[in-house]
Amino acid sequence: MAKRKKKYIEGVIEKVKFPNISEFTFEDKKVNFKGGIEGQKVCVVVGRKREKHIEAKLFETLEKSPLETNPTCPNYFECGGCFYQSVSQEYELDLKLRQIKELYEDIYNGDIQIFQSPLTNAYRNKMEYTFSDTYKDSPIMLGMHKKNRFYEVVDTKECNLVHKDFEIIRNEVIEFARKNNLSFLKKRTHEGLLRHLIIRYALTTKEIMVNIVTTTQSEFDKKNFVDTLLDLKLEGNIKSIVHTENDSLSDAVVCEKLNLLYGDDYISEKIFGLKFKVTPFSFFQPNVFGAVNLYSKAIELCGDIENKVVFDLYSGTGTIGQIVARKAKEVYGIEIVKEAVESANESAKANGLKNCTFIAADVLEEIENRKEMVDIIIVDPPREGINQKAIEKIIFCGAKTIVYISCNPKTQKRDVELFLQNGYKMKNLKIFNQFPRTVHVETVVLMSRAD
Repeated sequence: MAKRKKKYIEGVIEKVKFPNISEFTFEDKKVNFKGGIEGQKVCVVVGRKREKHIEAKLFETLEKSPLETNPTCPNYFECGGCFYQSVSQEYELDLKLRQIKELYEDIYNGDIQIFQSPLTNAYRNKMEYTFSDTYKDSPIMLGMHKKNRFYEVVDTKECNLVHKDFEIIRNEVIEFARKNNLSFLKKRTHEGLLRHLIIRYALTTKEIMVNIVTTTQSEFDKKNFVDTLLDLKLEGNIKSIVHTENDSLSDAVVCEKLNLLYGDDYISEKIFGLKFKVTPFSFFQPNVFGAVNLYSKAIELCGDIENKVVFDLYSGTGTIGQIVARKAKEVYGIEIVKEAVESANESAKANGLKNCTFIAADVLEEIENRKEMVDIIIVDPPREGINQKAIEKIIFCGAKTIVYISCNPKTQKRDVELFLQNGYKMKNLKIFNQFPRTVHVETVVLMSRAD
């Protein structure tokens, strides 16, 4: 059977919908594809043809958009991490505001505010790099996956999302791997040693954690690795070096065994006058200074917290729960990641907070075990949003106020519609540009029970 020939069409991007879905018109039909900036002339590969639109894949950018006036890093076209590097911050904010307004227009017509991050460069406190090659049989590299590629990585030199210490550490680890002839894990054969390098950098304390992820197929000189890192001249201070063993077939980082190579097994971040333990696999907001804005507004939306019982669902390391606990009567946090819950309880104790408890459990199962009369519920779920059955149980709690924080407005909107169908009204929507230059935003929705 002959292979079907690919069809290519060209057009000028007319609109970009959230999250980074572009469209232009071709023969009275909308062509939709991922990637692109308004005003760019592009070539796309035609995919499925629907009744009213055509699904496609971006093949090549033929002409820049008039909006692309900003300089970019050397890896802009290959990396794709900071998609909006080439446009102004003003345009980026306006675009994201338009996108979220359009996403929510059928269920909310109130005013919407968007807040810029205090830092627009070097704001990320965590990076997960992958060991691979930049092209077949090239020297080992440590970087980010190339755009639309599964096997190769791109050298992230001059990355504008991270502090310069990230690049110093990354470059030294590349040299360490090359000098010691260390292999990287080949995805096709599942043979090799090195998998990932995760760097966490507490921007408020300048404490650094380095986590090297390998298979158990061979060994590397751990003492030499530690000494090499400790000899580096950094602005920050390496407080923790850990080694994660991972033999899983998945490309994701799976912690099968964690070995402490140097220092403590955590670093500390400080916000709102409180100190938080950040462990190798616990979640903490990637943009800590932006998180101060985000949490301040979220707590403001909670209204009067004095003498109130608060549930902090999907609580992570308990950041917002502990901030709220300084005024609330009681706070109960539920989080499925045991390591994060241990950190949260230890941080609460160190911060002198006796009125908050964090529980290691699935929200779906644990929430019905809570017998307290709850006044306010704060939810901050992962990208996939909240399980529908969990939403039903959250609604059954009867809280007057729900504040929903999300890193994925599409799943948030889906979930909010269920709350609205079950006695809640949407009162407010705020957008936070937590991740400048990228296509992502965080949104906070206030819902109140319609008595």
